[in-house]
Amino acid sequence: MENSDVSIHKAILKTVLYADIFDYPLTFDELHRYLVDINLSREQLAEQLRQDQFLTQSGGYFTLPRREELIQKRAAREGQAVLLWREANRFGLILSKMPFVRMVAVTGSLAMNNVERSADIDYLVVTTPGRLWLCRLGILVLVRLAALRGVSLCPNYMLSEHALEIPAHSLYSAHEFTQMVPLSGLEIYQRMRQLNPWVMDYLPNAHGLPSLASKITASTTRPVIRRLLELILRTAAFDWMEGWEMKRKISKLSAQNKDNPESQFTAELCKGHSSRHGQRTTVSLNERLAFLEQELIP
Repeated sequence: MENSDVSIHKAILKTVLYADIFDYPLTFDELHRYLVDINLSREQLAEQLRQDQFLTQSGGYFTLPRREELIQKRAAREGQAVLLWREANRFGLILSKMPFVRMVAVTGSLAMNNVERSADIDYLVVTTPGRLWLCRLGILVLVRLAALRGVSLCPNYMLSEHALEIPAHSLYSAHEFTQMVPLSGLEIYQRMRQLNPWVMDYLPNAHGLPSLASKITASTTRPVIRRLLELILRTAAFDWMEGWEMKRKISKLSAQNKDNPESQFTAELCKGHSSRHGQRTTVSLNERLAFLEQELIP
């Protein structure tokens, strides 16, 4: 069934509205990639935008009416992102060389160059099965070393290769997934895309890598020292340590994140999204959509 002009109009507004929650004006390329619910060609989108009487276009960006000041804010945040990316790449490289790490990706606001000066560097880390919690322990040492440099690393989403299917299906999760910038482990990233086709139900134009993903290590070869360390860390003694650390931290983190559906802790997953960004974003989006449905959309 062909999309009607009204449904396309709503999809465009919803896309810009979602970005507005994060004070983020969209370029044409971004509006096309993250267009919600509807699969349009670039030509179809351009034609629809020429007919649009609601959105404001200025300096190559699309915003809601009376939100043009976000363009200047975006420029300032992109300047901060340049500085933060230097640290993100530096520590991402170190992370990628740690035992049992198979993929490192930058997520959150930095993945969109939309950061304040004091922003954290959010990472998603994929590990080999059966060593996620020892791997996390090692990564926390790096987090503390980075803090001595004034850099805040936040590896708040860790999962093993046995847990690449994302259970939470929502527009927020789809955005986070398609925005993330893999720094290493392209083959794992591609596998995640294959195992999560539901993402395309929300963002049908968001194929492949985001534009910021320019430097990716696709090789599966691992340094000799890391291979030796992994052989040692796979022995029975470290099996016991993995189980002990897993039980200890799952108990503690579960108590700290009680009744938080965005946090999850298992043998193969450590998702510590304690700030509930997904819930808050969904509530804000629904409230704004309700207003548009009543006041602005025919």
